[in-house]
Amino acid sequence: MPHRQTSDHAQAYWRDPVTITGSVDPQEPQDLATELTRLAEFLPTLSWIALSDGSIFWYNQRWHDYTGTEPETMKGWGWQSVHDPDVLPDVIAGWTGAIRDGQPFEMMFPLRGADGNYRTFLTRVIPIRDTDGVIVRWLGTNAEISAQVRAERALAASEAKYEVLTNAMPQMVWSTLPDGFHDYYNDQWYEFTGVAPGSTDGEGWNGMFHPDDQERALARWQHSLDTGEAYEIEYRLRHHSGTYRWVLGRAQAVRDTHGTITRWIGTCTDIDDGKRAAEQNELLSRELSHRIKNIFAVVSGLINLTAHRSGEAKPALTALLGRIRALAQAHEFARPHSPHSQPASLAGSLQGLLVELLSAYGDEGTARITVTGDDVPIDDRSATPLALVVHELATNSAKYGALSAEDGTLSVTSSLADDELTLTWSEHGGPDIAAQPERIGFGTELAELSIKRQLGGTITRDWRSSGLQVTVVLKASLLHRPF
Repeated sequence: MPHRQTSDHAQAYWRDPVTITGSVDPQEPQDLATELTRLAEFLPTLSWIALSDGSIFWYNQRWHDYTGTEPETMKGWGWQSVHDPDVLPDVIAGWTGAIRDGQPFEMMFPLRGADGNYRTFLTRVIPIRDTDGVIVRWLGTNAEISAQVRAERALAASEAKYEVLTNAMPQMVWSTLPDGFHDYYNDQWYEFTGVAPGSTDGEGWNGMFHPDDQERALARWQHSLDTGEAYEIEYRLRHHSGTYRWVLGRAQAVRDTHGTITRWIGTCTDIDDGKRAAEQNELLSRELSHRIKNIFAVVSGLINLTAHRSGEAKPALTALLGRIRALAQAHEFARPHSPHSQPASLAGSLQGLLVELLSAYGDEGTARITVTGDDVPIDDRSATPLALVVHELATNSAKYGALSAEDGTLSVTSSLADDELTLTWSEHGGPDIAAQPERIGFGTELAELSIKRQLGGTITRDWRSSGLQVTVVLKASLLHRPF
């Protein structure tokens, strides 16, 4: 256990020799003994005075109160009886060495109390010299530091556990003081960056980022320091190979019982491989979407060309062309999007999505399909599974349900109660339904997955003789990301 840290001033004070003036008889220093004992009696520590040879002839009352001893048993070298036998040889060696060299003495060791328990004390002894430099007395103090020793050991154990834990994590871990000064990085940080230990302390960490990311990362970090908000950002961090890799940086404030930030703990996670894979998937998705839209364009072109050459069929072909275009737009809702490919129309509402998707199945000038009820905002994440479900239901209705019959109708209503959104799909006027279909198609399974797994909702079907009714229940708050 290291010695307790003291200031340079305090160290110099207790180590400087004490010199007394006047003529003093080393054997009968009555005036000196009187002054020293008067002073030591009021010290808030266990105190004692020894002759020049180290033989102790006086203790203050605090010593006897703590040890439960009598003055007669402590004189000379009787103090050894209250020391831990395992530590006593080191104490004697240190004390006798100080006497021999005439130097101040400092040591930590346990002393037995009147209750039989040992407690740790910090002992300091200084020589008192006359004007000729001769040691005439030694003045010693014993200050109990058991609480401090326990705290230091607990802190050391805590720090050791912290270091083991952070080095066991498959992430770069760092921490800062409340003002953001970086004072710790785990081994993974140094393995990833290849920098020398301590070189990124303080503000040095920002220089590890890609030049294009430094200003943004520093501004986001300063915002967290100013507000106490959690820190999260993606940036490119310089790898020991010299290349820059994408990393997800996160940090949380550690607060005391009063809510005051005492430290920030952060992590850096290498996401470069995943980010590049996502970019590749996005590229493939956009390419696939482009090819699908080309197919729609070719079909639309063929229909348009046929309509121009077929006078009688032109109205029907024109209507069909409108449906094809609407399906192409539905494809934009149904496919996954990134911020780069997302159409502006996706940042809309549930009602807008339903109207646009179902427009391909309605007859111009009729009210076969109605969309009513409460509207809620949706984003691209919820639009995709919703579009898949609506497209599947509408396609089946056009093949087998109400929309396959000339007089068939479809109503879609939405109602919002607190955060629960209920979407009801009701078909009427289609072919009679004798019983629930025994076979479950892929489209039905896809709808189940979309609602239950992606949106965390429920979907139920009621195969009524008058027409299918589907009820979807969702949490409205999950359909739109808050900003």
